[in-house]
This record gives sequence, C-alpha cells and structure tokens, in this order.
Amino acid sequence: IEEYGMEPFINQCKESVWKYKGMWEDFSDTVGFWADMDDPYVTYDDNYIESEWWALKEIWNKGLLYKGFKIVPYCPRCGTPLSSHEVAQGYKDVKERSAIAKFPVKGEDAYILAWTTTPWTLPSNVALCVNPDETYVKVKMKEDGTVYYMAQALCDTVLGEGTYDVLETFVGKDLEYKEYEPLFDYAVATCEKQHKKAFYIVCDNYVTLTDGTGVVHIAPAFGEDDSKVGRKYDLPFVQLVDGKGEMTKETPWAGMFCKKADPEVLKALRESGLLFSAPVFEHSYPHCWRCATPLIYKPVSSWFVSVTKIKPRLLELNQQINWIPGNVKDGQFGKWLANARDWSISRNRFWGSPIPVWVSDDPKYPRVDVYGSLEELKADFGDYPRDKDGNINMHRPWIDNLVRVNPDDPTGKSHMHRISDVLDCWFESGSMSFAQFHYPFENKEKFEQHFPADYIVEYIGQTRGWFYLLHVMATALFDRPAFKNVICHGIVLGSDGQKMSKHLRNYPDVNGVFDKYGSDAMRWFLMSSPILRGGN
Repeated sequence: IEEYGMEPFINQCKESVWKYKGMWEDFSDTVGFWADMDDPYVTYDDNYIESEWWALKEIWNKGLLYKGFKIVPYCPRCGTPLSSHEVAQGYKDVKERSAIAKFPVKGEDAYILAWTTTPWTLPSNVALCVNPDETYVKVKMKEDGTVYYMAQALCDTVLGEGTYDVLETFVGKDLEYKEYEPLFDYAVATCEKQHKKAFYIVCDNYVTLTDGTGVVHIAPAFGEDDSKVGRKYDLPFVQLVDGKGEMTKETPWAGMFCKKADPEVLKALRESGLLFSAPVFEHSYPHCWRCATPLIYKPVSSWFVSVTKIKPRLLELNQQINWIPGNVKDGQFGKWLANARDWSISRNRFWGSPIPVWVSDDPKYPRVDVYGSLEELKADFGDYPRDKDGNINMHRPWIDNLVRVNPDDPTGKSHMHRISDVLDCWFESGSMSFAQFHYPFENKEKFEQHFPADYIVEYIGQTRGWFYLLHVMATALFDRPAFKNVICHGIVLGSDGQKMSKHLRNYPDVNGVFDKYGSDAMRWFLMSSPILRGGN
C-alpha cells in the first residue's frame, strides 16, 4: 500500500464502497427488504466521522479511554489487534499436535513434565507454573527409571496406570522457585540482557488439572495469564515471534509462520530427547474473521475503552430491552455482557475513521490531546484537514498533515502528531444510532425522536457484535439502551454445515431460486423456518 501510495489507495477504498450498490438495491427490492435506500448512512462521510470523534472525546472526558500495553489477539496477516467481539466471530474447530515437554531439573537427574497447546511458544519459555494448592508428585518410571515431576491427579492419564512408583509428594507451593534447564538456549541472551531471573517454577491458581500435566509453560509475551504471572514474578519478556507472526532470527526457523513451526519445534525436542509425547487434540481456535488467518496472542500497544467500568450498568440497562427469543436477554447476550472485557479500538490500518488523538513526539514533555470536532481542530491547528484540492477531508493521509508545537514544551522543539491508528470498524457500527444524524452538531431533535430505536433485527451472532457495541456506546454516552425491541434470527447453513458466507462462497446463486420459484416462495420458506426463532 505504501508503494502504491496512501492517497490513491484511500480513493480506491471509497469507490469500492459503492461497487455493489445497484445489485444490493435490486436484490432488496426483489425480496421485499424494507430499508431506506435513498438516504443511507455512510460511515466514511466526514459528518459521520465527526460524530464518532465527539463520542470518543466524551468517552475520554468520562475517564473511559486509555492507552494500554496488553496481550491481545492479533492477526499477523492484517498486522493489527482484534477486539474480543471480533475474535468471537472467527473460532474454528481444529486438530493439532500439542507437546508434553521434558524440562531437565537443575541439579537432579529428573524432568518436569509440562504441557502446551502451542509448541511454537516453547522457544520463548522463561518459567513453569503450578497450582500452589494442588498435590504434585515426584515419580520414577518402572521400565527405565526416569524420574518426573507432575500433578498427582494426572499421572495415570499421562504416564499410564501402574507404570510408576511415587518417590515424594508435594503441595504445589513447595515447588516454587525450583530451577530447571531451558529446552532451548534461544531466550537465554535476552534474559541476561534484562538482568532478570528465569527458568524456575512459579505458582498461580489459574493452572487447572482438567488436562495436561498440571504444569503449564510460561511465555509472558504470548498469553494473558502468562503475562499476569510474568508481572507477578518480574520474569524476563522474551518475544521470538515478529509482527508478521514469523519466528525471529534467534531461532533456527527464522521467517517461518509460527503455527507452521510447531512440527519443527516438536522435531527439535524429539531429537534432543526432551519430548515426552505430542498428543493430537481437537479444540476451538480463533481465526481472523476477515481473512481466516490463525490468530496469535502478542503484546500490543493499543487504545482501549474501559468497558469493565460500565459493566454493571450494561447489565442493568439490558433488562429494559425486549428480546426475541426471550432467552437471549439473560442467555447469550447477558452472559456476554457479564464477561465483557475492555475494548481495543485502535487498528493499525490505512483505511478507516482516523482516531482524533495527538501526542507529543518527546517523552520529556508528554501531552495527549483528544479532539471532538473539526472546530476544535481548527482552533489548535489554524485550519481543517484538507486534501490537495483544498477540500476538507478527515481521512488519512490528509489528517496526518496537521502538526503543531507542543504547548507543554518550553523549548518549543517538540511537536504534537496524530497517532497513525484508525478506529475499529465496530466503533463505526456502534455509533450509527447518533452518527447517522451528525449528532450533536445538527439534527438533535430528530435524533432524540429516534433514540432509543423502537426495533432492530439481525442474526443472533450480533449479540457479540452490532447489538453489543450499540449497547456499549449508548450506555457510555447516554446511559440508556440503544434499542427497545430486538429480534435475533438464526442463520442459514450451507451444505457443508457452516454458516453461508460471502467469504466461503458456500451457497448457490439466490437469483436462480427467484427465477425458478419466485421471491414469495423464498420469503415464506424462511418465515416458516426455525430461523425466525433464533435457530439455524
């Protein structure tokens, strides 16, 4: 995109929005879809974006916007983090090989058995974690005399019933700070540079005995729980995977996508005698909802809306909404609200609504400015963002040209630059109830007449998408629900059993059905199906 040029790319994006407009209108007319085609809201319109800016400024003023460095779901192909509601739309059941690795105990002829579902993270290992309250054992195998440490409750499952003798029994806490030798030496140099101790057992209650060995390998760069434990014990931060999801030069697999490195890591462990087993397991793994690339968890600096601060109010206001089917209120939607997390709203992309945040380029004189309107911008920068023809244009790259001296810098040398990120497209969707009217800059009375909406409808998966974000934005900004009544319909499955999708192309051309049977027959078929009751 940078080689092509950001300006022509943005113009192409705008044109692509209207590519299927005629086809969509014809289709909607044929099936009797009731929508205002003459006056649609357009999320790339400057008026719409300005309303989003107002919303973000309000969220900032209420103390609900912050910049954080967190372990978040990340798409290596798109090069950007994803929010929890985006991740929820992309889970796929996959069969993969896990690893039960043998970590040599320091000063003993013994091994600690630790299980991981992500072998590619093992080169970045810095600790092992046990549950402090559970029972662990030191056992000796009857066949070859090998000694292992692991959770007592899982010995029969992993080692085999009657194949071992118990030498010692411990509570997990007793094993804390016990040292071991690393499986690989790729992380050692990084640990030494950070002057932090690594390769010992730590304790945390998040470790369960439902599967594995009761010992979890810790790589703080690649998991929320790992990161929390890493901060608790001040562990080194080792990240042997780059922004493209590829293994770094410190490993023998430089340039290989991390998930594809799993077999190579297992092979290396097998050759060194440090692989106990590599059981195949089936689990639900998150994939990017846009491009279907497997996601990884990695540390990313992002801007967040603190949804957790307003979670109690989200739950209260949900009780004012009439849900159809009724069980969705406290079921699928209510449970999603109860487990809501802070919302990562910044995306490392070119096309989208620019985030109206300007920051100082000198950490000695830190300053953050959040703008809520074009007039606020003009007051500080002397003009609006303009394209090469002199027209107001709030998109990149033109918005990025607005730079000013940092008012908090007495030397006058530092400057305020806009952060390069754009807003999560779901922020745009969640803003439609007010942004379509360019509220609060105009149409205030019209907005108040239409808010909350009397009725909305979408498929049931939007309990984690559009319904959810409308509810979050309305609660944060207006302390009201965004809608009074909502119908959640089900989905039509393709012959492969998956949801019919433009991406998968797993559906026949519906025009063939219209030509042969007519649109009325199709409407009657759908309305008499379980779909209208939330089924598939």
